[in-house]
Amino acid sequence: MVIDQNMRKKITGISSMATRQVLAELVEDYERRSGCTVVIESVGGVAAARRVQEDEQFDIVVLAADAIDRLAVGGLVDPASRVDLARSGVAIAVAAGAPRPAIGSEAAVRDAILAARTIGYSTGPSGSHLSRLFERWGIAETIAARTVQAPPGVPVGTLVARGDVELGFQQLSELMHLPGIDVVGSLPSEIQIITVFSAAICTASRQKDASRALLSFLASPEAGSAKLRHGMEPA
Repeated sequence: MVIDQNMRKKITGISSMATRQVLAELVEDYERRSGCTVVIESVGGVAAARRVQEDEQFDIVVLAADAIDRLAVGGLVDPASRVDLARSGVAIAVAAGAPRPAIGSEAAVRDAILAARTIGYSTGPSGSHLSRLFERWGIAETIAARTVQAPPGVPVGTLVARGDVELGFQQLSELMHLPGIDVVGSLPSEIQIITVFSAAICTASRQKDASRALLSFLASPEAGSAKLRHGMEPA
């Protein structure tokens, strides 16, 4: 991919925590190629969307696709600029060295949850999915006192690592690099949820051309290997 070497601009962005690691690697690569400075802040997805809605100045935003769609409806991002970047599934973690429950089927995951002392999940798409599963399985009330929802921006894996949570659920990309935990594996296909993470240019951006070039790189085939390294698939 050829990048305009004269495009020496500063681009600012905000993203959810799920894409923090992969964006850090890709931004470093892009800065080397283009000479452009890119600063992306990663926070909880709900907080990121709220800050864009409150007209905080950013050039780009990277969030789950449905959150980008809501921002577009509100006129806060340019829908024509939207690109899908990566697909991400949910994984399960335990403390490092702890026994690993069987998770090869929907029934096995349900049994592991019922047997766990505490269950942790996030405020993001994976957490919403888990809540719906608990309701569908008819166990929401049974485990209510044992469920812990991580505060926005706090990885579920950190709760697992310090012993606050026995069984943690979150995007694989958010679990795989954390110390003190073991990733047991991904949810089985019959209950897996795949979140598409997308990016768009904020309508308030003052660097629209430079931002468009950045998004083109982030969605390009050249960015695919980095996404795989961080537990995601190219969209």
